[in-house]
Amino acid sequence: MSRTVIRVGQEPPALDAFADFFDGRRPVARRAALSLEACPGGRVLAIAPPGRERLLWPLSEIRRVPDQAADDILVLARAGDPLSRLLVRDETARRAILSLCHDLDRRPPVKGAGRLVAWSVAAVASVALIVFLLVPALADRLAVFMPPEGERALGDATYRQIRSALSEDGLEPLPVCTDAAGVAALQALQERIAGQADLPHPLRLEVLDHPMVNAFALPGGRVALFRGLIEEAASPDEVAAVLAHEIGHVAGRDPTRNALRSAGSIGIIGLLLGDFAGGAVVQFLVNRLIEASFSQQAEADADSFAHRTLAEAGIRPSAMADFFDRLRAREGEPSPIVAHFLSHPQMGDRIAAARAADGLLSGPARPALSARQWEDLRGICR
Repeated sequence: MSRTVIRVGQEPPALDAFADFFDGRRPVARRAALSLEACPGGRVLAIAPPGRERLLWPLSEIRRVPDQAADDILVLARAGDPLSRLLVRDETARRAILSLCHDLDRRPPVKGAGRLVAWSVAAVASVALIVFLLVPALADRLAVFMPPEGERALGDATYRQIRSALSEDGLEPLPVCTDAAGVAALQALQERIAGQADLPHPLRLEVLDHPMVNAFALPGGRVALFRGLIEEAASPDEVAAVLAHEIGHVAGRDPTRNALRSAGSIGIIGLLLGDFAGGAVVQFLVNRLIEASFSQQAEADADSFAHRTLAEAGIRPSAMADFFDRLRAREGEPSPIVAHFLSHPQMGDRIAAARAADGLLSGPARPALSARQWEDLRGICR
């Protein structure tokens, strides 16, 4: 924007006050005389540095520079001139300027706002495409080509971390249950369920001495049941149903896919967000959304594998429904919002599918273990 100037030699106006003026070209303040003048276009603030051209700033173009620490100094700039600054210390002049300049805090319109919004939307869409589509697709392919020894090493490392995290004293890892009779009963259950299953890795099954009602599968064919799950079960068939479900994850190599998927997505989000406050929460929520999008299908597939495997072994698939029924009666169904972040399908849907799977039995069902073996399994942590 061009500056309106009055040449030196013209009749000078009456001086109302003085202020420090920076022309933006040199880091030196000049003591300039200020006056308010009337012009055809409206009133202006005349700035007259000694020995230099006077500048006329229309009052409508004067802007206050924000974020100044000193309350007794009014720092002004002219719209369209990013460099010049006027520091007004005189209280009378400050009051006059504040009362006459009605656009002091008016901000210039954002140029290219539509383009900025478009680029922002495109950037978010690109990140979503990478995190929710590209990374999972690559993880599925990499899981197939990952060397078996690499999967076993990953599963073993994760297993050690879980045992350390659940340790009571934080020093010794969570103990593995090793009662001989209980281990023999567990091996018999494994053989009956997975003896003929086509698995990518030999199954390594253990029971951890912890009251949690849970089980998990890890890369490399490692599966663990918690003592609390065996104690919660009302029959060996219910333990067999949970074990068959975890074996289904091994058969689908789901733990390896999930580990690669989580590592890739969290890595990308971490690079984008850095270490800002709340970044870890965002990473966690994004990871839960990814698991909700992809792991729910894996959980449903593992249930289907368990139904077929149990039926082929002559064990009631509905035993899974019996187990879930008790858990639902105690804990209830999660809300729809919570369920969206969970990696398992809705409990009611799983119960209905397990009961319907009894139709896969080709003959009468037999208990998964004998009464003696069931007693031994329940005492595996003695």
